[in-house]
Amino acid sequence: MSFFFRMASRLRPSTPEEVVRSIKDSFLALHTRTHAKALEEVEKNMSSLRLLIFGDGEVEPNEEQVLQITLEICKEDVISLIVQDLPSLGWGVRKDLAICWCILLRQKVDETYCCVQYLENHLELLDFLVGCYKNLDIALNCGNMLRECIKYPTLAKYILESGSFELFFEYVELPNFDIASDALNTFKDLLTKHEVVVAEFLSSHYEQFFELYSRLLSSTNYVTRRQAIKFLSEFLLETHNSQIMKRYIVEVRFLNIMINLLKVIVHASSQVKIFWDSSKNIRICAFHVFKVFVANPNKPRCIVVALLDNRREVLKLLHNLPSSKGDDELDEEKDLIIQEIQKLA
Repeated sequence: MSFFFRMASRLRPSTPEEVVRSIKDSFLALHTRTHAKALEEVEKNMSSLRLLIFGDGEVEPNEEQVLQITLEICKEDVISLIVQDLPSLGWGVRKDLAICWCILLRQKVDETYCCVQYLENHLELLDFLVGCYKNLDIALNCGNMLRECIKYPTLAKYILESGSFELFFEYVELPNFDIASDALNTFKDLLTKHEVVVAEFLSSHYEQFFELYSRLLSSTNYVTRRQAIKFLSEFLLETHNSQIMKRYIVEVRFLNIMINLLKVIVHASSQVKIFWDSSKNIRICAFHVFKVFVANPNKPRCIVVALLDNRREVLKLLHNLPSSKGDDELDEEKDLIIQEIQKLA
């Protein structure tokens, strides 16, 4: 038995250069050999790569070897091959690739992340990954790979400022729930991982961003509407987003959206509880944004006028705002906002 293991060991590539050459050749073969045979070679090579850089649970990978393999992968443009051939790969290969991708991106020489630097020089690969949300078979794999990329500020900055970013406003409303949810997670990471990058992006793309985001808040899809208002209520109230919040709460168009979200919409009687619970979640999140408009000590006159014009309706909505049992803080905030609106003149 040991003889066969020794023979198999001799047949496997033994140096980082040989390992990567074997991977590269198998990917290039996808376009030259019969597809089934080529995929088999890719599958074997990616499985071997996973064992080399991740280990097998018993033997830990050699860190120096992992770094050398990573450097060779960048040098031989294997990252480009891997990304561009994703649609051709089977489920098992994509699973191995997702594990390898995380490890490869973390490798660095001194303070330079090798694969991140490679992607900075091949930004079209990020656009390709974003576009893969349209492919049902690989959307979730690409989502995982993108979120790994977004951990690095230069890559997140590129996606935010690229034309690809606007695609997320479509992806979060895709009919496939799993893909839409995954796209939303990636969207959230883009807007929360790097405070300085996001602040710069929103300062220069404020109008464009919130015009698109307002469409999500007004979506006919309940899930989209609920997730959009929930994220907004958390995002605006973060301390580091205070400048964006101050800009947001002086616009009547956004105040009107919050008032609309405070309203109860109940559909068919057989689903009253479902829609009541749904509307409750939306209304409470909307209240947490609405209260900032009202509590703002420097409200512009246009906001005051809008609140006065809608005072009767808004007070009714606030009195009927549902609260969870024992949620005294929400009740206190609601009472303060009611008093503030009643004082307006």
